Amino acid sequence: MYYVYVLHSASYGLYYKGFTQDVERRLSEHNSDKSRYTSGKGPWDLLILEVFETKREALIREKSLKRCKPEYYEWLRFQPRNRVQFFRSSV
Repeated sequence: MYYVYVLHSASYGLYYKGFTQDVERRLSEHNSDKSRYTSGKGPWDLLILEVFETKREALIREKSLKRCKPEYYEWLRFQPRNRVQFFRSSV
């Protein structure tokens, strides 16, 4: 499975969009300053998590999210396709 995610840094008011096969590892990397763009801008919270069967689908979705406004992310976080609550209950 492939995951597309949106992180939010409340302290900086920033959003970061990405994709991965290992959400837990990737979130840890962002919060421990191992990712160049997010380094020093945390803490990062997982706001949106979507699941895809293929890498191609995930990359297309990630690219489309990169063009969206913050209001869309806030709306998207309450939609059924957002799987954050399932991720948090499994960690």
